Amino acid sequence: MAFRSNISTNLTNQFAQPAWRVALWSVAYSTVLTVAVLGNLIVMWIILAHKRMRTVTNYFLLNLAFSDVSMAVFNTLINFVYAAHGDWYFGEVYCKFHNFFPVTAVFSSIYSMTAIAIDRYMAIIHPLKPRLSAKATIGVIFIIWGLAVALAFPLCFYSTTRVLPRRTLCYVSWPRKTVDSFMYHIIVMVLVYALPLVIMAITYTIVGVTLWGGAIPGDSSDNYHGQLRAKRKVVKMMIVVVVTFALCWLPYHVYFLVTGLNKDLSRWKYIQQVYLSVLWLAMSSTMYNPIIYCCLNSRFRAGFKHVFRWCPCVHTSSYEELELQNRGLRPGYQSSMGTSVLSKDKSVRVQGNRPRLDPQTSPSV
Repeated sequence: MAFRSNISTNLTNQFAQPAWRVALWSVAYSTVLTVAVLGNLIVMWIILAHKRMRTVTNYFLLNLAFSDVSMAVFNTLINFVYAAHGDWYFGEVYCKFHNFFPVTAVFSSIYSMTAIAIDRYMAIIHPLKPRLSAKATIGVIFIIWGLAVALAFPLCFYSTTRVLPRRTLCYVSWPRKTVDSFMYHIIVMVLVYALPLVIMAITYTIVGVTLWGGAIPGDSSDNYHGQLRAKRKVVKMMIVVVVTFALCWLPYHVYFLVTGLNKDLSRWKYIQQVYLSVLWLAMSSTMYNPIIYCCLNSRFRAGFKHVFRWCPCVHTSSYEELELQNRGLRPGYQSSMGTSVLSKDKSVRVQGNRPRLDPQTSPSV
């Protein structure tokens, strides 16, 4: 991984381990790769192939899925191979990319979640204020990636390989007079973990108090309760996504803080197994989001059922077949959260004394 630049430079390879243990870890990491790639590609297809899914929140979810699938493809197994054997087989060019890309992808992932949290806050607390357009949303995504590249660039610039008699190392050779691995990790941990989590904690706390603690601004007539349920569902789903990400990456950051403060731990007998464990947990964050979407959102669930409709145990109903279609294909009206709500009176589409959010620009899922 990008920060593991304190690997021992001994001539012997202290990271060699029994074949059976490597096989078990291989199964664990291969599972992450398979589920993450398949699940996130399906999420990307659901959003890109259905106009109804092209909303502000879903554009950010698309970026999140792209970041996760890229991390899984380019880093998960490579990280495992290097961590399991302590020998770099992939050349200096890929060494630079290998150290550079994880920080970039994680930055893009967590700030996509942060953008969703802020957009949810604006949609629920200030529903009458102008919303992000599709073009503006894409612009924000490009800004996120630009900042991610800038933050991770030093890892690419200072990465190098070193050939020893029995193995090759890939590490970040920091200039000692300016910055070191531990200092850089502190900076990254603050910018890519602590700060966005604090922002999301504040915004979702305010949104949660508003949604579950009293009346929300917006429609107050027949569709009020449908709107409220829809908003709650989306917020619940995003809170689960954020908490899952935070729990998966916490042990990884703690590991580098502890080993950075106590260098002797890098020579501990079981440190490699600890590192493989925290690395697996961090990499596994790439595979949970599609599962969360499928479990907590009816439209994503309909999309997954459509993909796996060939499986005998998957059954789709006519209602689910319409979930991803255009609004005109089904009765009722579209709530501001992008969740279909049937009115008691089918002749009534949208009522209320306040303007309804445009479903194309609202952060719906």
